[in-house]
Amino acid sequence: MNDDKKPTMSYYVDRPIVDRKPPRKRGNFFSYFLVALIAAIIGGVIASYIAPTYLYGKVLPTPNIYKNGVQNSKQEININPKDNISAVTAVAKKSVSSVVGITTVEVVRDFFWEREVEGVGSGVIVDSNGYILTNSHVIGDGKVRQITVLFENGDKKTGKVLWCDPALDLAVVKVEEKGLPVAELGDSDKLQVGQLAVAIGNPLGLDFQRTVTSGVISGLNRSIKVDSTNIIEDLIQTDASINPGNSGGPLLNERGEVIGINTAKIQTGEGLGFAIPINSVKPILEQVIKEGSFNTVMIGIQGLEVERYESALGVELNVDKGVIILEIVPNSPADKSGLRSGDIIVSIDDNEIENMNQLKKILYKYKKGQKAKLNIIRDGKEKTVEIVLDQIKQ
Repeated sequence: MNDDKKPTMSYYVDRPIVDRKPPRKRGNFFSYFLVALIAAIIGGVIASYIAPTYLYGKVLPTPNIYKNGVQNSKQEININPKDNISAVTAVAKKSVSSVVGITTVEVVRDFFWEREVEGVGSGVIVDSNGYILTNSHVIGDGKVRQITVLFENGDKKTGKVLWCDPALDLAVVKVEEKGLPVAELGDSDKLQVGQLAVAIGNPLGLDFQRTVTSGVISGLNRSIKVDSTNIIEDLIQTDASINPGNSGGPLLNERGEVIGINTAKIQTGEGLGFAIPINSVKPILEQVIKEGSFNTVMIGIQGLEVERYESALGVELNVDKGVIILEIVPNSPADKSGLRSGDIIVSIDDNEIENMNQLKKILYKYKKGQKAKLNIIRDGKEKTVEIVLDQIKQ
C-alpha cells in the first residue's frame, strides 16, 4: 500500500465506531436538486429582463408582442392618416358655417285642386348681407310659394328670389340678415382632373345637415341632358358623394374655395356627380349684389338648333352645329346689325354655338354696349357680322 495514503486511512481508523455515519445519498440528491432549481429561477429572471432588451433586436428580430421588454396582452396597431384626410377636415372647418339648408313650399295643381309640396336643398352664402347662391330647381325655378333658409346656428329666415335661370340651373336668394359667414370663391378655370373635391350639403333632407363628402375631380367640361329641351354644359364631374338635398351646396377645392355648385347625380351609376363651375356665375353675382337684380343682354332673335330644325322639317342644311334664326325682333340688335331669318349662327367671338341655351349662357358674359362678332352661314357661305349688345332683356 502506498505510504502517501496512510494518514487518510489512519484518520478513519482512529475515530470511534459509534461516531461513523454512512454517506447520505438522498441528501446529496436533494442538494443537487435545490441548487438546480435556484439556478433555473435565476436564469429565468435574467432571461426575462435581458433577452428582450439585448437578444431581441440585436441577435433575434423583436416580436410584435414585446414593447420595452414587457409582454403586451394586445398587439399594438399604428394608424398613419393620409394627407387628404387632414385637408378635408380643414376644408370642412373653414366652409361648413357658410352652407345653409333651404326648404320650400310649392303649390302643385292636380286637375281641379291644388296641393302643397315641400322641397329640401342646400345653398352657400356668397355675401355677408344675406345673398345665397343655390340651384334654380331647388327654389322651383322661382315659382315656390315659400322659401325658408336654415343657418348653422339654428336660425331660420324667409328667403326671396332675386334671380334664377333654369338653363343654368342657378339662383340667388336673399334673406334679411347681416354679418353672415361668407364662403370664399375659387377659380374654376384652373381645375385639374384628380384634384381634391369636397362637397357639403344636406343629402336626403335636413336630418343629415351639412354632410361632408370628399373625392376628386373626375372630369371637366361634361354635358348632361336634364330634360327634352335643356342640356347643362361645361359641368365639373366628381366622385364625391352627391345625393338629393345636396343640390345647391358648394363643391370646394383643397383650400376651401367654392369651385362649383352641386347640381345633379346620374342615378344609374355610382360616383357620378356634377357641379356648375363657379366662374360661370361670378358676373351674375356681382351685378345682383350691386344692383339687386340681373338683366342679361340679348340679340333679339327666336331660333332653334340645327339638328332639331332638320328633324322637324325633314331637310338637310349641310351644317353640323349652330342655331338657325327663325324670327328677328324688330328694332333689336339683330335687326340693326342686318341679320336675317334663315341665317345660322355658328359662333360668337370664337365661342361655338350648338343650341339656344348655350347661346343664352354665353351672353351672360357681356354687358350693355359691348360688341360681339357673330360667325354665321348665309346661303351656304360663311360671313362675319358685328353686333352691339345694347338692349337689355326685361
